[in-house]
Amino acid sequence: METTPAVSAGRDGSTAVTPGADAPSELPEALTPEQLAAQWEEEKPPAAGPLANAASSLVVLGVGIGALVLSVAMGLGTLSAPQPGLWPFMASCVMVALGLFQLILGRRNRDAEKFTRMSFAPLIGLATLATMVALMPVIGFEIPALVLCVIWMKFLGGETWRSTILVSVLVVVAFYAIFILALGTSIPHLF
Repeated sequence: METTPAVSAGRDGSTAVTPGADAPSELPEALTPEQLAAQWEEEKPPAAGPLANAASSLVVLGVGIGALVLSVAMGLGTLSAPQPGLWPFMASCVMVALGLFQLILGRRNRDAEKFTRMSFAPLIGLATLATMVALMPVIGFEIPALVLCVIWMKFLGGETWRSTILVSVLVVVAFYAIFILALGTSIPHLF
């Protein structure tokens, strides 16, 4: 009984092997799960040490405590008559609990990755988002939203310039069509 090699089908149902081609010479060698796990282990970034784990836990704990204080200052109310600070208070409690859990039990965690250059990407994303929110009342949302999309896609996401510009423009146009034209919201805008 003759067997044929397994070939995965593409999205359109086509196969990776062209008709008439010698299948075994065209396909890359399949790796076993053990070989894949070993390859992933070699390629992963270095592990963070206990000090980095403790530092990240303290940051989460500090942000959670700060959010707790701010949410209490906004007022909690009751479950039947909540005030603006109730849901942030609940989320902050979860954050504090997770920070404490990680601080106490996470020191033995060996899966945490060492901080690298890409560890700052979320901070850059947060800073650009805060800048966009600050600029919206001054110059409208169109230009800050376009710049935000370009920064996130090209510099944080590594997309090509063509796809970055195309998607960024389409996102701003879609937001304008939905929130300004269709819903008539009071978002500051230029046009």
